[in-house]
Amino acid sequence: MSNSVFQQNLIKYADVIIKVGLNVQPGQRVLLRSYVENVDFTRVLIEQAYKAGASFVDVLWEDEQARLIRFKHAPKDSFGLYSQFRSDALSQAGERADAMLSMTVEDPTLLLEEDPDLVSVFQKAQYEMNAPWSHLVRNRLINWSAIRVPTRGWAAKVFPDAPAEEQIDLLWDLIFDLCRIKTEDPIKAWEQHVEDLASRTKFFNDNKFAELRLTAPGTNLTLGMPDGQIWRSAGMESVAGHSSVVNIPTEETFSLPHREKVNGTVTATKPLNVRGMMFIDKFSLTFKDGKVVDAKAEVGDEHLQNLLENDEGARYLGEIALVPHSSPISQSGKLLYNTLYDENASCHIALGSAYRFSIEGGEEMTSEEFNAAGGNSSLIHTDFMIGSDEIDVDGVTRDGLIVAIMRKGEWAFEV
Repeated sequence: MSNSVFQQNLIKYADVIIKVGLNVQPGQRVLLRSYVENVDFTRVLIEQAYKAGASFVDVLWEDEQARLIRFKHAPKDSFGLYSQFRSDALSQAGERADAMLSMTVEDPTLLLEEDPDLVSVFQKAQYEMNAPWSHLVRNRLINWSAIRVPTRGWAAKVFPDAPAEEQIDLLWDLIFDLCRIKTEDPIKAWEQHVEDLASRTKFFNDNKFAELRLTAPGTNLTLGMPDGQIWRSAGMESVAGHSSVVNIPTEETFSLPHREKVNGTVTATKPLNVRGMMFIDKFSLTFKDGKVVDAKAEVGDEHLQNLLENDEGARYLGEIALVPHSSPISQSGKLLYNTLYDENASCHIALGSAYRFSIEGGEEMTSEEFNAAGGNSSLIHTDFMIGSDEIDVDGVTRDGLIVAIMRKGEWAFEV
């Protein structure tokens, strides 16, 4: 790929993020959460945001290497500390109804050699300090989006056999493919894609299934669904009426299972990497009346157990998302070691907090009311992948009728 073509794709990618992902409104402020390794692309985003009419664009910078240095040299009793100004910046931006972009970069192996207990303490401190920001997201109080940007560490993991000097270019090129950037009109392609996802979502909202039954090798799981369930795709509208696409890329249709009505066993079909801090692979969970009662992993079992001990809600589910095996990310044949991408290659479920907007009236409920209605409250929301070309999904209606939803990982109904 020539440098001129790369720059054109970079600008088109930024344009999709600003105009479709964030849908920046004229006069709106924008806050970007970025990493120093991606300063060049961040500047492209800033320019496109101003061209779209933003009144002010600010950046909250982070540095992965500084994080690693902390783990190498900081006092071990200091990992419960977190910068108040970061959580304050997010909360204040949300209160102003700024458009907010989370541009996380991840080296999947960054902290894998560090003490799992320190990693757990560090991550829990992040969750606690960013709880106000999570509240804004889960209650649709802002227009926001999340993307991923290549780093050398991530590219080396995805393309280990390529020459080191080519790895990051290969990852950029793959992202352009998976995010529909190489199409003639990426904005139009995304508008059509969001519309297609919405048509799938309508099917689920029309049926309001009482149960979902998932079967695959190592998986026999029943998810009771709450009466007030709302199915959504990543095309979202904030309470203020601003639409956004909260993940780029996105291929999912999702809702929440009833907190206390999940039973059976599920086996993960892809490794779980949590922001370069936890790597868990070849794992399975068993649920009884909603709660994880048994969990085991061949790789990273200590991380899995720590994840489940974050708080009471960490052992319950907060999301069920359906993704066809024929999604572009799945068909690329690449494991990206990044949840935002890998979850859009596969059906997935999430341990921890449910989105309030996934149940009727959820955004006006107290935590106690939300849990009583079937929702789940937790500091964490951790997606892991359970889909493949072998998964079947059936819906059970309130009248007991069984409806085929997926067969061998593909949609079994027409819209």
